[in-house]
Amino acid sequence: MLVGYCREVVVSADADRLERMSVPAEGLTLGAVSAIVERRILTNKVRVERKGEPVFNPDTGQYEPGPPVKVYEGPGAIFPAGGPSVVLHLAGQAYVDDTPSRYRLLTPLPAPVASREDTVKVIESGDESAIGRTWRVVDISETSTLSVVRTTWVDQNTQAQTSGAKP
Repeated sequence: MLVGYCREVVVSADADRLERMSVPAEGLTLGAVSAIVERRILTNKVRVERKGEPVFNPDTGQYEPGPPVKVYEGPGAIFPAGGPSVVLHLAGQAYVDDTPSRYRLLTPLPAPVASREDTVKVIESGDESAIGRTWRVVDISETSTLSVVRTTWVDQNTQAQTSGAKP
């Protein structure tokens, strides 16, 4: 139990319908917080896919990418991690796999852990411009002893406007 840990919980991040729920600090468990976050913040539907096994094409004699494998499809949310950052690339210098368009994917804790290079796609959202956008997983999910949702760092693939795109 979290004792004396939380006095107020933000249950909706939308600016036009920001709601707050006062909760007594005694008796609020991580499970209770997770349920609130899942119900009020993870309101989009996302899909995480991984590259499928290569398939041999007898006509060309080459292996071709197989169909993607669905890792997860369900509730989620994508949030920018601040604003665009500046990544300095120096010729011949190693650098951490940083990105100028870093975002965070939030999924319920029971969701599978995404792997580097998995693809995340928004399938359903109240924001039509988010539907169809894709992100590349840049690192496996973060973990914590006080987690209420799974957080995965992603890099946006789709830079063009995709409003109304079909999943």
